[in-house]
Amino acid sequence: MIKREQYMNRIRPFIGNDLIKVLTGIRRSGKSVMLELIKEELVESGISSSNFISINFEDMRYLNLLDAKSLHEEILKQTASMTGKIYLFFDEIQEVKDWEKCINSFRISLDCDIYITGSNAKLLSSELATYLGGRYVEFVIYPFSFLEFLTLYRTIEPTCTDIQAFQKYLVFGGMPYLSNLQYKEDPCHQYLSDLFDSVQLKDIIKRNQIRNVDLLERIIYYIISNIGNTFSASSLSKFLKSERRTVSIETILNYIKYCCDAYLFYQVKREDLQGKQILASNEKYYMADHGIREAIIGGNQRDINLVLENIVYMELLRHGYAVTVGKSGTKEVDFVCTKRNEKLYIQVSYLLADEQTIQREFGVYDSIKDNFPKYVVTMDELDMSQNGIKHRNIRDFLLADEWN
Repeated sequence: MIKREQYMNRIRPFIGNDLIKVLTGIRRSGKSVMLELIKEELVESGISSSNFISINFEDMRYLNLLDAKSLHEEILKQTASMTGKIYLFFDEIQEVKDWEKCINSFRISLDCDIYITGSNAKLLSSELATYLGGRYVEFVIYPFSFLEFLTLYRTIEPTCTDIQAFQKYLVFGGMPYLSNLQYKEDPCHQYLSDLFDSVQLKDIIKRNQIRNVDLLERIIYYIISNIGNTFSASSLSKFLKSERRTVSIETILNYIKYCCDAYLFYQVKREDLQGKQILASNEKYYMADHGIREAIIGGNQRDINLVLENIVYMELLRHGYAVTVGKSGTKEVDFVCTKRNEKLYIQVSYLLADEQTIQREFGVYDSIKDNFPKYVVTMDELDMSQNGIKHRNIRDFLLADEWN
């Protein structure tokens, strides 16, 4: 088990207090492992595991606890003989009907520390806001970063170089379970395909009672094929019309939102850097894990420019940045990243193959006159930094502790 200190550093200050700790993210991104890491820390601090109650609601053994009343009665029964603080760990809590009422009751009536995980942003955010407003903290758990992937991959291929490992990361992505499959191509491909089917069926179709599954699949495949490209629902509507499928823009937007709620996609809005306002159209979408893309449609090497953008975007989220696409006149900056008082600009490209490409990638910053760090990130091995704009090889960029 990788310790995942990046997350533990954020969670640790809240361990033991009465705020409910909510871990969210795409299915199989490592939320359950995070619960185990938290338990380890508690035991190491002197807490007895006899005061832990852990339930994974996707486990058939707990089918009788999938409503708030049954779960409430069971927990009160188990805690009746316990002394001291109780530690409650509930995995995939969204499977429990009216779970939020139950969790709120525990918070009020028990001396407890509560940790819950879930795979649906809408379900968790809306219910939490209603019943637990101001009494919870949320942590999004993402698939492995390149550093985490590298750490595990080297336990299997100890002599691999960073370059070789990154080539594997481009194809396999960062879903944690792949290390159990020794990163063998066919089993990993099968696992990622099945994972995608599970997300689509359980977290999108069933959760939102979608009847037109064929339409949903077409929309998902279109977005997967076009990650990192500016996108509008009207352009997708025209594409579907060309395939003799008439569908309203509202339906398209709803289906895309369901996918984002399941953490399959992330929407990135566009920002006018001169007018300082968020633009209402032509967003971009990226995937939680680019390995799923390879398993579903293939072509990560062929579409490497888009996949590199996806990798950088997800790394920015792991570091806690809010990200937009920056529009400055006729030019566009791939990522404008903000975190408290920090700001970064990042342009991602495959290779700076000629002078025209260099001028294009560095030239996007011509009209941005502030002093915040500006990067061009590529696969090139040589440093081509110029005019105060930093050029970084993507592996070095991903492995850096911070960017300034």
